[in-house]
Amino acid sequence: MLKVLSYLKYAAGYVVLGLLFLLIQASTELWLPTMMETLVDDGIIKMNGMDGQMQFIITKGIQMLGIALLCVVSAVLVNFFATKTSAVISKKMRHDVFERVAYFSNNEFDKFSTASLITRTTNDVQQIQMILSNGIRIVFFAPFMATGSIILALSKSGDMSWILLVAVLVLLTIISVGLAFAMPKIKILQSLIDKLNLVSRENLSGLMVIRAFGNEKHEEERFEVSNKELRMTNRFIQRTISIVQPMMTIIMNFTSVAVVWFGANAIMENQLELGQMMAYIQYAMHVIMSFLFIAMIFVNIPRALISIRRVGEVLETQTSITNPESPKKIGKVKGTVEFKNVSFKYSNADDCVLTDISFVAKPGETTAFIGSTGSGKSTLINLIPRFYDVTEGEITLDGIDIRKISLSDLRDAIGYVPQKGLLFSGTVESNMQIGRPDADSELIGKALSTAQARFVADMPEGIHSEISQGGTNVSGGQRQRLAIARALVKQSPVYIFDDSFSALDLKTDAALRKALKTYTTDATVLIVAQRVSTILNAEQIIVLDEGRIVGKGTHKELMKTCEEYREIAESQLAKEALV
Repeated sequence: MLKVLSYLKYAAGYVVLGLLFLLIQASTELWLPTMMETLVDDGIIKMNGMDGQMQFIITKGIQMLGIALLCVVSAVLVNFFATKTSAVISKKMRHDVFERVAYFSNNEFDKFSTASLITRTTNDVQQIQMILSNGIRIVFFAPFMATGSIILALSKSGDMSWILLVAVLVLLTIISVGLAFAMPKIKILQSLIDKLNLVSRENLSGLMVIRAFGNEKHEEERFEVSNKELRMTNRFIQRTISIVQPMMTIIMNFTSVAVVWFGANAIMENQLELGQMMAYIQYAMHVIMSFLFIAMIFVNIPRALISIRRVGEVLETQTSITNPESPKKIGKVKGTVEFKNVSFKYSNADDCVLTDISFVAKPGETTAFIGSTGSGKSTLINLIPRFYDVTEGEITLDGIDIRKISLSDLRDAIGYVPQKGLLFSGTVESNMQIGRPDADSELIGKALSTAQARFVADMPEGIHSEISQGGTNVSGGQRQRLAIARALVKQSPVYIFDDSFSALDLKTDAALRKALKTYTTDATVLIVAQRVSTILNAEQIIVLDEGRIVGKGTHKELMKTCEEYREIAESQLAKEALV
């Protein structure tokens, strides 16, 4: 909460100017009924002579017109500065939320869902923007107007004060009852938007699977459940508001009638003048309208407070993967990666996913990881770029603990290809330059050729051809080869391939591995693979089973010494290929 409120400092000047002009607007609006009272009573009743009376009316009329124009100009400026304030703050807040999420480790992503983070960055910030824009105009304006109007109304006629008292009590009762009914629904509204966002995202992402299983009807029903729940909640809130507003209008009209009725009797008894009664009516309207504004803003405040809390949770969440206070410089990276008795378990997990892992991956050599599904291969690989931090032991790069190296230096030294070859909207060239912005067409062409992505040359505009969001306008195999080429463009001393050859046919796989051996002559290559054929020629193969190393060596050595590896190999390769 305090973190979000601190953003007011970015628009402090606009806030001060807005409040200044708001004070001018409120003062002029409170002044106008008093001037009207003077005009009516002094100009019509007390002035003798038509000429003098007309001159007085014209003079007072011009003064009132000037005050009214000042009020209009102030109101416009208040709106301008309130809108400017909310826009500046929401822009900065949206930027900071996005930046904070960009630096989240996988631990933080496990805490927040993607759908929830999208809602917090967009809808929640928008709710805060709306409450800021309206808040400056209403939260400060309405109480000031209500207080001033009550004081001035009582100064005109204390005998009719009970009318205002009854009106205010009835208004407060209506507002309290309305909020009591609406508040529980308002509190769950943002979570319902999260849920709808999640269902929509799953449907769009899994559209091919849904169609393949003929499950469209079920997904439509699932979406309708979330949509209906959000619609019913929103409708209940809107209906509550729609009941409150007409009731306030009725109270306003009854108050006017009561003031006129009892004011007329007071005028007949010479206890009140006509101008005073007219001013009293205006002040009574100001009081009721102020409470109406307060009621409107109070309906939105609970939702905004929930949005502030949700955005604050993101902003106050500290990433578990941080830069060291005094990072060590490693100079020119050779690429030796060593695991020393490494164990790892996910947050809130009881058991370790990896236990007592030790090995050395050397430059110029390929270290491969293989094992059954769920054995911890990808988890092990993700520890090297510090997507997670080890629970026990240490990982070193050229003899330095990677936790003592700055994240930028560490990740600059790594060319990483994830399991899912994700591409970004743009061109082939812009995707290749993500890891190395200064990469020229010659380097990109060499990386594409090594990754067996020669199909790019056949595209209409070559490396300048468009890539859609997620790379959906290329096939799975093409997407994977482009992801491999993107890592090769970095020309890093360490390359990590996390099951990055699974979408390739055996012929392309073999050609890529042959070209890769030449391209990465002096680099350390770590490969996670499911196919034994992909890692046959690796200098070191590490076999994992339930998070432990059960075998380490070359293919020939493991065929003799590791039963788990032999079972995997025999299930995939023909007998002749095993020799």
